[in-house]
Amino acid sequence: MKTQNRPAWFITGTDTEVGKTFTTCALLHRLHSDGIKALGMKPVAAGTDSHGQNGDVEALIAASGVNAPRELVNPYLFRPPIAPHIAAAIEGREIDIAHIVRSFEALQEMADAVLVEGVGGFCVPLGAHCDTSDLAKQLSLPVILVVGMRLGCINHALLTQQAIAARGLTLAGWIANRIDAKMNCFEENLAALKEHISAPLLGIIPAHCTPEDAAARLHLPV
Repeated sequence: MKTQNRPAWFITGTDTEVGKTFTTCALLHRLHSDGIKALGMKPVAAGTDSHGQNGDVEALIAASGVNAPRELVNPYLFRPPIAPHIAAAIEGREIDIAHIVRSFEALQEMADAVLVEGVGGFCVPLGAHCDTSDLAKQLSLPVILVVGMRLGCINHALLTQQAIAARGLTLAGWIANRIDAKMNCFEENLAALKEHISAPLLGIIPAHCTPEDAAARLHLPV
């Protein structure tokens, strides 16, 4: 889904804790360096601090080049740091994908580009009858896959690629994020991913760097 040909992407990962938020922030910095006003969106987040804030949401807001209402950037925020459909049930709430889509459309009117960060992996349940793949499908956005480079990532990446294709979506590119600085045979794993993932590699994020530094190592899909 695009408004007036304004670019937007859905950012997913091979698993939870693979650096989706870090990578999304880096991509936002890259867009800003290219003179593009960009916004990050986190439709669903779980886990708040003593101030009622979520670290991922705050990071995206800080990295965005446009001030936008918090309720549009993050329509659903749950207190416990658990799977969102469980958190929603505990709080007696329901995640409405149509509401998220409307929030996204409003954000597109405010920026030149929007990056929508998913939650967990690509098929995390959002309710009894929907998951994050349904959200990506309703948004109709090309997908950028963050591969957390650690043991098992090849299988996770290829399964995610299949799931994206099964939803009729385009895998626009993937990013290798070195979350395990001591990963054995990193280059061999990277080569295997390049061989088996049909989309282009958009960059490699080294371990122990900042989003600003990572931005220079990444590019957005054409």
